[in-house]
Amino acid sequence: MLRRFLAALALLVALPAHADTERQFATQARNAILVDTTSGAVLMEKDADAPVPPASMSKLMTVVMVFEALASGRLSMDDEFVVSEKAWKKGGSKMFVKVGDRIKVADLLRGIIVQSGNDASIVVAEGLAGSEEEFARRMTIRARELGLENSRFRNATGWSDEDHAMSVRDLAILAEHIIAEYPQYYTIYSEQSFEWEGISQRNRNPLLGLNLGADGLKTGHTEAAGYGLVGSAVQGDRRLILVIAGLESASDRSIEAERLIRWGFREFETRELLPAGAEVGSAATWIGAEPRVPLVVREPVVMTTPFGGIRKVTGRIVYPGPVEAPIAEGQRVATLLLSAPGIREVRVPLHAGAAVERGGMQEKLKAGALYLAETALSALRPAPATDAAAE
Repeated sequence: MLRRFLAALALLVALPAHADTERQFATQARNAILVDTTSGAVLMEKDADAPVPPASMSKLMTVVMVFEALASGRLSMDDEFVVSEKAWKKGGSKMFVKVGDRIKVADLLRGIIVQSGNDASIVVAEGLAGSEEEFARRMTIRARELGLENSRFRNATGWSDEDHAMSVRDLAILAEHIIAEYPQYYTIYSEQSFEWEGISQRNRNPLLGLNLGADGLKTGHTEAAGYGLVGSAVQGDRRLILVIAGLESASDRSIEAERLIRWGFREFETRELLPAGAEVGSAATWIGAEPRVPLVVREPVVMTTPFGGIRKVTGRIVYPGPVEAPIAEGQRVATLLLSAPGIREVRVPLHAGAAVERGGMQEKLKAGALYLAETALSALRPAPATDAAAE
């Protein structure tokens, strides 16, 4: 009888057009991922979980450590850090700080974000942790806490080291974290130039200024890593985050970044299917004072499909049931499965929209009668198939 109560209920309107979010976009990038953060949908990916040299893109994690200290009140934009000889001597991209200078955090952040300064990165690492090595250790620990499963750090700059690596998926997760958690600081990523000691340097992000809605984040390049970019853009109520890595030139990076962002906005649409709190159906109860419990979504249900595909989304409710009473309001009791042709199934938790108390003797008698009837019917049914392929 319990199996007979497993729900597979048609939901939503059958909404109509071909949809294929599993389509791939041919890219020269060695590793790539494109995410619509409004719904969480991955629009394309290529070897997205492989740990690769991130070059200066790993400075996103360096900056997160600073943002966290600012947000907690342990640090202020007006605090100053002293430039060490190690920071001053560091090669590669530079802010051009001088030994012994005392530099405000606000300026150092721009030196890291806009100018990609290795020297500025070491200054904040030593200022916060005492040494770059200790800072890198803390970066790795914090990365694990943020869910970055394929990231490990050996320095604050992204300088080539065989043990310093990130995946493009981790970089996308980190970019979304920065945008969501630190909007008060995120605007620095859209600044197109910064001048220090009379030297003006332009932001290397090729998406800025292309009228795509781009507002961040970070480029990277070393011989081992190739050319990479973590980029983000907003159009309407949609935000895309792009990460590409392993390209052969700055020109290739610019071309691929623009192609992918334009493709993501043009070929896909994102819509809210259900508002927070919407009731989408009900589930049968077992020995409940009410025969059914309403099912609601806690958060808005948002979905991304190839353009036109949103009209062909279908859904069904499944739950192991009937759901035994008592049932608390808000208790998770079912799952909404959303699908469309070519789209990976989306699973949405469903919660009890009202409390259902345990029933009295009458409900227990009804449940017992149903159980006896189901047992009798089961005895009359033919035995199930035993073929190994049967389900």
